[in-house]
Amino acid sequence: MTTIPHANTPVIIGVGQVQQRVDDPTMAKDATDLMADAIRTAANDANATTDPIASADVLAVVNTLSWRYGDPARIVADHLGIAPRRVVTPMGGNSPQSLINSASQRILRGELNCALLVGGETWRSRMRAKKQGVDLSWPKVDAEILGDEPPETWGYDLYMSSPQEEALGLAMPVQVYPMFETAIRAARGVSPEEHLSDVGRMWSTFSAVAEQNPNAWLRKSLTADEITTATDTNRMVGYPYTKSMNSNNDVDMSAAVIICSVACAESLGVPRENWVFPHSGSDCHEHPFISDRNDFARTPAVELGGRHALELANLTIDDIAHLDLYSCFPSAVQLGAKSLGIDPYNETRPLTQTGGLSFAGGPWNEYVMHSIATMVDTLRSDPGSTGLIWANGGFVTKHAFGIYSTTPPAQDFRHAEPQDEIDALPRAGWADASDAVSDTTTHIEAYTVMHGKTSQPETAWAAIRLADGRRAFGKSTNPSVVSHLLEGEHVGEVVHVTSDHDFEPVA
Repeated sequence: MTTIPHANTPVIIGVGQVQQRVDDPTMAKDATDLMADAIRTAANDANATTDPIASADVLAVVNTLSWRYGDPARIVADHLGIAPRRVVTPMGGNSPQSLINSASQRILRGELNCALLVGGETWRSRMRAKKQGVDLSWPKVDAEILGDEPPETWGYDLYMSSPQEEALGLAMPVQVYPMFETAIRAARGVSPEEHLSDVGRMWSTFSAVAEQNPNAWLRKSLTADEITTATDTNRMVGYPYTKSMNSNNDVDMSAAVIICSVACAESLGVPRENWVFPHSGSDCHEHPFISDRNDFARTPAVELGGRHALELANLTIDDIAHLDLYSCFPSAVQLGAKSLGIDPYNETRPLTQTGGLSFAGGPWNEYVMHSIATMVDTLRSDPGSTGLIWANGGFVTKHAFGIYSTTPPAQDFRHAEPQDEIDALPRAGWADASDAVSDTTTHIEAYTVMHGKTSQPETAWAAIRLADGRRAFGKSTNPSVVSHLLEGEHVGEVVHVTSDHDFEPVA
């Protein structure tokens, strides 16, 4: 029996993706221009008899890093010649899916009819301008106007680095995700060589998807060896990650999604074959500080958030035909897959619809808008199937899930926020170096070695567990320690920590 959606059922009617590839930054459009182009592309995709842009009562923008606009939604609205309610998200790669979840709930409650959801970055052009000494004249909203008429915020900010972590200099994803990788490897109980081979094969499948994606930034399939082997053009960044295993933010990209009520879709004359329904969603986060994570090889918030989203759609992970798991680094995919009940090394379903942030492009907080847009196209090509999106922000910290299908949901869109369950889970807790000095059992839990621009190894980082379960962090530039960690397996190795957070293996 076919479910007939009611008037307030949320439905996606149009999606759009755009890029620009100009080497002269003075000729480049800024991100708000790209966002307006993406919204126009999404409106064309809707194939409506009435322009959905003019019908929108909300324009929501994923917050940007390429340029501090103040209120990018106001500028995008001006480009489009409209004056809807303006929304700007907090920072975080979870934001695009969280926007879908929030808009869906508001549509269902009758609080809005049509929303334009968009994100965009022009980091590539911004960095070229900086390198060439070019002053860009991209727009900014006047501080007085911003103070008098600020945009709404959907979502909340979350501090993801503790003062102690920041003071130590541990605050960048390129430092943290490779540490997760070594913890995952140790939990699997396989050698570094075997694990890297498995991860390389997994990442190679992502590049193969990007090769077939017309909206991907890098459309070239790479072998596992090409990905994992450090070369002059594929330098080592943070062991064991080469450049090809890091998110590629050197892009100018934008994506947009138009979501509205069924009544609005009908009034706009959008053909039914264009409709894709959000069935359920969830939002949650891990313990915000990595010092507090109980286990670097697990993501319990993904387990709970993913399970709730699936259960609310009356599905299991095996019922999902199409997946897009957040893919800033290989460890994120492995953690997310494991938490969802998927074997990331042997799964026959592609784990990405786009090719991931390394290959399809990693435009900071905005990537998942491309995931959603691509998922919509995938589902339209496979009517009746289901898709799952997992969005992530921070250090596998903030999560948003969405379940989609061309088939209307059997019940209203449903949403969960299982944060109370997650907050009650055990925490490791920060340990100062002085606490670790007198502990003779301190051992490495995870580690990485950060490399310089010419692939030279520079700084060893280690997460170190104390006998009482608390976590300290070690940082060493000692060449012998650095070289030691680049060969073999060192998780579980007993180390001595000094009062300044330096560390060395115990002979």
